[in-house]
Amino acid sequence: MTDPAATPPASPRAAPAQLHVLRERYGERYRWLLLLSVMVGTMASIMSSTIVNVAIPDMSHHFALGQERAQWVSSGFMVAMTVSMLTTPWLLGRYGYRRTYVGTMLILLAGGVAGGLSNNFSLVLVARVAEGLAAGVVQPIPAIIILRAFEPHEQGRASGIFGMGVVLAPAIGPSIGGVLVDLFGWRSIFFMVVPFCLASLWLAYKFVPTTAPGGVAAAREGGLDWRGLLLGTVGTLCLLNGLVELRGDAPLQAGLLLAGALASLAVFVWWQKRLEAGGGTPLMNMALFGYRQFAMGSIVAFIYGTALFGSTYLLPVYMQVALHLSASHVGTIMLPAGIVLAFTIAGVGRLADRQPTWMLVSTGLALLALSFALMLVLDLKSPIWLLVAFAVIGRIGLGFILPSLNLGAMRPLARPLIPQGASAISFVRMLGGAAGVSLCAIVLEWRLAAHGDSLANPLTSAARLAAFNEVFLMLAGLCAIAICAAWQLRQAGRTSQQQG
Repeated sequence: MTDPAATPPASPRAAPAQLHVLRERYGERYRWLLLLSVMVGTMASIMSSTIVNVAIPDMSHHFALGQERAQWVSSGFMVAMTVSMLTTPWLLGRYGYRRTYVGTMLILLAGGVAGGLSNNFSLVLVARVAEGLAAGVVQPIPAIIILRAFEPHEQGRASGIFGMGVVLAPAIGPSIGGVLVDLFGWRSIFFMVVPFCLASLWLAYKFVPTTAPGGVAAAREGGLDWRGLLLGTVGTLCLLNGLVELRGDAPLQAGLLLAGALASLAVFVWWQKRLEAGGGTPLMNMALFGYRQFAMGSIVAFIYGTALFGSTYLLPVYMQVALHLSASHVGTIMLPAGIVLAFTIAGVGRLADRQPTWMLVSTGLALLALSFALMLVLDLKSPIWLLVAFAVIGRIGLGFILPSLNLGAMRPLARPLIPQGASAISFVRMLGGAAGVSLCAIVLEWRLAAHGDSLANPLTSAARLAAFNEVFLMLAGLCAIAICAAWQLRQAGRTSQQQG
């Protein structure tokens, strides 16, 4: 073990004594305490990304917004989170684990408080963007710690335990959030991250070291690749705005924006390669994609992100505007599925140490696709328990994917590439997620119009359910496509992590 939990190498940049003190004080359990510390912050960031969906209808009514503008509360967060993930390796190398982590938690805390107190939708959107920036930086950190601080035979168990803890908060969150929205309104949703942020700050100063990845002291050298970051931001915004324009009457503008997204991607790849060749530090090391398992895992991550975040947006809207359930009912329905997900992740994490990861990921994708396809059997007279059962099936599928995908994609990487790998695969997954939210909204409006309905209509109907069903069927098809890429992870089944 070499990273925060390991003894630092003897070199001029060796870690300060504080790391030795932490190891001597807590012994072998220190790496688990470190993982717990970053888990709390990750819980806060994930909760802030998903729980606001429960409040979108209430927020839309409060600010007299259309569905497309209200959607930017989610998609604006996703854009900020997606782009900021690219900066995590640079921030860790320059400022170390503790300063980077504490800084993100303070920004997340400020965003939650500011969003809850805002009286203007623009201020709410700014607060959501700030929260997204913080969430994006913090989310790759646990994967870096797991793959560097734990031995290969422990990584699955660590991923399972971490995943179980991380999903419990958002699993319980919508239930509590739904009740809070009904009782106190949408503002209460923003304040839910406050106690998690405060706890994470306390844990950070107690257990998170000041070192950078590799056990070395943080070095104030090397600038951030601002050009690459700008290209990534422009490309992401062009993609999302292009998707949004597809729902309007401006196909030329939509085509130009999507072409801009493709052009930004091409220039981004060219610039990253050029920067690396010139001895610079790119945001995304293109050498990562020379590892076949990582390349295939990235494809799975993109499609998985599209299906996961698209459905996270779609399900609350479906239950509230198609089935006419209250926000508190939505949270209650999702609670059993969230609890099942937490325990599934813990069990599958142990399996990932012994079973081929491609098999676990493929199984999870198949179950996720099945849960989407089963939504087609529901109608206005269907019992609620059927909806709960289908949601549980989907969350069991997620439980198979979450601890297995990163391990299957990143175990073959050389150790120096792990921070870049964690950042890149998180970026690809969130890019898929940001696109997924817009894609589901676009296809939903398209199919509603095709069936002669719209979300502005206060009454639901069989035609509205048919439109939602077609969107669920699209998500099932995407998961089926991802299975083909997941099979390519099989060569990495028992590959040990390379030393570097």
